[in-house]
Amino acid sequence: MRSLLWMLLVSMLAQATGHAAWAQAGFSTVDQLVERAVAEKQIPGAVVVIGHRGKVVFRRSYGWRSLEPDRERMTAETVFDMASLTKPLMTATAIMQLYQRGLIRLDDPVAKYLPAFGANGKEDITIRQLLTHHSGLPPDLSLTDSWEGKDEAYRRAFAIELAHPAGTQFVYSDINYMVLGALIEKLSGLTLDQYCTRSIIAPLGLEHTRFLPPVSWRPRIAPTQYDNGVMLRGIVHDPTSRRMGGVAGHAGLFSTADDLGVLSQQLLDRLAGRPSRFPLKRPALWKMVTPEQPATGTALRGFGWDIDSPYSSNRGTLLPVGSFGHTGFTGTSLWIDPGSDTYVILLTNSVHPNGHRSSIVALRGQVADAAATALGIRTDGGALAARLTGYNESLSGMRSLPARNGEVKTGIDVLETDHFSLLSELASHHDGKLRVGLLTNQTGIDSRGRRTTDVLMKDAHEAVPGFELKMLFSPEHGITGSRDQPQIEDAVDKATGLPIVSLYGTSDARRRPPLDQMRSLDVVVIDLQDAGVRFYTYETLVGYFLEAAAQTGTEIVVLDRPNPITGSLVQGPVSDPNSESYVNYMPIPVRHGMTLGELALFFKQQRGLKAPLTVVAMQGWQRGDWLDSTGLTWINPSPNLRDLEEATLYPALGLIETTNISVGRGTDAPFEVFGAPWVDGRALALFLNRRFLPGVRFLAVDQTPQAPYPYAGEVCHDVRILVTDRNRLDAPELGVEIASALHHFYPDKFQLAKMQTLLESRQVLDAIEAGEDPQRIADEWRPGIETFEQERQKALLYSPVSDRDEDMKPGTHTGSKRP
Repeated sequence: MRSLLWMLLVSMLAQATGHAAWAQAGFSTVDQLVERAVAEKQIPGAVVVIGHRGKVVFRRSYGWRSLEPDRERMTAETVFDMASLTKPLMTATAIMQLYQRGLIRLDDPVAKYLPAFGANGKEDITIRQLLTHHSGLPPDLSLTDSWEGKDEAYRRAFAIELAHPAGTQFVYSDINYMVLGALIEKLSGLTLDQYCTRSIIAPLGLEHTRFLPPVSWRPRIAPTQYDNGVMLRGIVHDPTSRRMGGVAGHAGLFSTADDLGVLSQQLLDRLAGRPSRFPLKRPALWKMVTPEQPATGTALRGFGWDIDSPYSSNRGTLLPVGSFGHTGFTGTSLWIDPGSDTYVILLTNSVHPNGHRSSIVALRGQVADAAATALGIRTDGGALAARLTGYNESLSGMRSLPARNGEVKTGIDVLETDHFSLLSELASHHDGKLRVGLLTNQTGIDSRGRRTTDVLMKDAHEAVPGFELKMLFSPEHGITGSRDQPQIEDAVDKATGLPIVSLYGTSDARRRPPLDQMRSLDVVVIDLQDAGVRFYTYETLVGYFLEAAAQTGTEIVVLDRPNPITGSLVQGPVSDPNSESYVNYMPIPVRHGMTLGELALFFKQQRGLKAPLTVVAMQGWQRGDWLDSTGLTWINPSPNLRDLEEATLYPALGLIETTNISVGRGTDAPFEVFGAPWVDGRALALFLNRRFLPGVRFLAVDQTPQAPYPYAGEVCHDVRILVTDRNRLDAPELGVEIASALHHFYPDKFQLAKMQTLLESRQVLDAIEAGEDPQRIADEWRPGIETFEQERQKALLYSPVSDRDEDMKPGTHTGSKRP
C-alpha cells in the first residue's frame, strides 16, 4: 500500500513539474544533445519543452542565460526574443482573424486596402502571396542608409520594387510580414502590439508574451548581442524591427517556452475539435497549417507556418510532413505535429554574445528526432502526411514520387487477363448472344501490340459463346489517327472486313452515334487514348455515346487508359455554364486530371444519364503517374501530339490554336512553339523569361509551317517552350500568360476574341483583354477548381497510391460500384 501511495505521489509531482520520471529516462538523448551543444559552445544555453497528448512530458533548462557582461544560469522561465516566430504566432494569426471576420479575402490585392503598396508593379500582389512568401518582394529593407520609424519603414516597403515576378518563386521575406502588420493596423485601427495583446495574447492567457517587454522583465530575458557596445536585452534583436520601434509584423515578440507550450496545446486542441481558447475557428486555422502556396510551388507553406521548405529542418527526419513549425534567427524554434498531438520547443539565444551565430540547424533536427523516438511517433504520420506527401489532388503534394518505373495494365489487358468474363456475363444477359460495336483508333492496343479490334475479333469471339464484333466506330482523325481533315467518311477495316462508322464531320449529327446503329448493338466497347484536356474531342464523343445509350439501353464498356499528363493535377478555368460544344462537353477545367473511364462516370453522374456503364479499370496506375512512369508505349493519339512533351504543353498552346497564331502545326514541333510572321520572337521570349514562369523557359526560333496549316510557306518568328519541370508547370495558366503577352505586344494584330472557342471562359477572356496580370487571373479561377474537385470525387477510380491498397481489387468497376 505504501509503495502504491509513493508511486502515486511521484506521478503527481512529476506531472506538476512537467517532467515525469518515465519521460526523464526516455528523453535522455535530448539531454545529451543539448548538453553537448552547450559544452561545445554552439549555444550559451537553452530551454526545451515537449508536449504530448495534452501534457508537458519534458521541460528542462540548460547552460547559461547570459555569458556577458555577467554569467547567469538559464532557467525554464527565461524570456526569449522570438524573432521570426512573430510571423506565425501573431501576424498570420491576426490576418486570419480578419479573414474570419470577413474583412479581407486572401486572394485580394494588398493594394485594395493599402493603395500606396501598389507602386512599382505591385498592384496585383495578393495577401495570400505575402503570407506564403511568394510575393516577389526582396528579403528585407536596406539598412545601408540611416532611417528611423515605423512610418518610414512602411513608406519604403510600399515603394520597393519587385525582385521577382509575383507568384513565381518562394523567397523568404521579412517585408511580406511587415506589410501584413501594416494591413492589420489599417483594418483594426490599433497598433500591431495593441491588436495582438487584445485578440491573441489575452484570450490565450499568456502572461509572459508581448511586444516591448517592460523593464521589470529584463532580469529574466535572455540577452542577444552587443549593438554599439550595448548588450541588447529586452530590446528586439532584428535591426529593421528595432528601427521601427520594436513592433513589426516580422519580428519583435518576446515569450517563454511555457507560454509557447500553452499556445501550442491550445492550437492542437482546436485542430482536434477539443475545447480550446485558441482565437481562431477550425476552418481558418486549418488553412494556416496546410499547404496554401501556389500549386506550382515546391516549398510547402501554410499561412505563416512552414510545412516543408528549405527552412523546415527543425522538423527532423521522423516527424512527418503534415506537421508544421517555424524558427527564429535568434535561435528559437517550434514544431507541432497534430497527427501525434505533439509539440517540440527549443529556445536558445545562439547569437549571444557577439552576433557570431553558430549553426543550430543540426541540433534542432536532432532534438526533434530524439523527441519523436522517445514518444514512439510513427514516421508515416498518418492520414495528413499521406495527403501531403503521396500522389494526391495537389501538385504541391507530388514530392515523394515525381516519377517511378511502374507496370500498368490497361483496360484491354485486364479484360484479357480475366478471360473476357465481363463479356461472358453481359452475353448471359442477352440470351447468350452479344452484338458488339467498338469505338477505337490506333491507340487501342494491348501490351503485346495487338489491336483491340483483333483481340475482340479473335480471342473474345473464341472465349465468349455468342460474341460477335459487328462494327467499328472511329473518332476525329479516323481509325488510324493520321487524318487531319474537317470530315472523314465511313470506310472498311481491311484486316477484318468490318464496317467503320466515322463519327467526325462538320455537322453535329455526323459527330454522334446513329441511334439505329446503337439499337442494333447490345454493347459498345470504347478503347481510346485520351489527352487529358477538356477540348480534346474524344472526351465529348464518349459523352455522346452515353447520351445515345441512355435512349437505346445499349451497354457502354470503357476499357480505361492512363491520363498521360497525370491524374493528380487539376488546372485552368472551369468552362462557362451553357457553353457546351464539341470541344467542351460540360463545365470542367482545362486540365481535369481524370482518365477517360472516370470522365465517363463523371458525365453520367453530372448529367443524370441512365446509360448502362461499366469501366474496366487499369491495374497498377497511380494518380501521379505521367505516361513515362507506366511502362506503356507512347502512341500518337492524334497527328500533332507526337510525344509526351507536346502533350504536356497541349493544355497551354491548345488554348490559342483557334486564334491567328501558329502553334507549330505543319512543323516538326507542334504544340512546342508559337508565333506568326508578324511576331518578334526574340522580344516575346525575353519578356516571358522575365516572368520566371514555373517549370518553363523560352527560346526564339524561326520555322516555316507546311500546308495545310496556318502560315504555310511563310517564315514564322516563333517562341519555343522548353519544359524544365513538368511538375511545377501550370499549363493552362501558361496559355493565359502567352495570350496576355501577345495581346500586350500586338493588340491590333492578335485576334484574342477567337481564343474563346477553346477557352470557354468569358471572365478570363475579359480579364486578358483588360490587361490584368495573368497571376491574378489564375487566382480568380481557383475557387471553381476547388468546387470541381469536390464534385469529381465520386467518379474517381484510382487512389493516390493504388498499388499500396491491398484491399482494393483492381479490374472491372461499374458506375455504381467502384473502389
